[in-house]
Amino acid sequence: MGEGRGAEYPLHRRAVVARLLGGRDDLLVIAGLGAPAWDVTAAAGDRALTFPLWGAMGGAAMVGLGLALAQPERRVVVVTGDGEMLMGLGALATIAARQPANLAIVVLDNERYGETGMQPTHTAGPTDLAAVAVGAGLPVAIEVFDEADLEAALPRIVAEPGPVFVNIKVRAEALPLVMPQKDGATLKDRFRGALLGARAGE
Repeated sequence: MGEGRGAEYPLHRRAVVARLLGGRDDLLVIAGLGAPAWDVTAAAGDRALTFPLWGAMGGAAMVGLGLALAQPERRVVVVTGDGEMLMGLGALATIAARQPANLAIVVLDNERYGETGMQPTHTAGPTDLAAVAVGAGLPVAIEVFDEADLEAALPRIVAEPGPVFVNIKVRAEALPLVMPQKDGATLKDRFRGALLGARAGE
């Protein structure tokens, strides 16, 4: 497998996430472990309606599915990475089977395992995650390479009936950590409280 084109892509991951989340405080966000959680925190702050995953590689899309099914009137956006999505590809088949119209999965694909030394992932080689999503049965699966693609994709991520899968090719680059809250119980209680209000204790 080659090194891919990760160093050449024009889009920068944190600028992409800032565009996606800026001013959209109503979104329910699941952030995949590692860099996506840091990107979301850098772009939108350590917000109560974001649930960052810690040590649950491969689980982001399934957590998003569960939340989307439990809250069908709310838009759920999963922001994750290519390495994390590759570990949980089976989730796409289950999501396609359930067809949650309010779920969008956004993959920040830098073709690298950023937390373990920037080794190439399979997307640096033959694997096309958007094509996998199509094969799994998702009705909307697109790939973003540049600013024009991103501009067209953003309204689809936040509003188009789904499930929506968007694979965004971003530059492979080392960025400073911006850490969200790490305690799982605190994150759970904070998210439930922000989402359910007085009903959170039921």
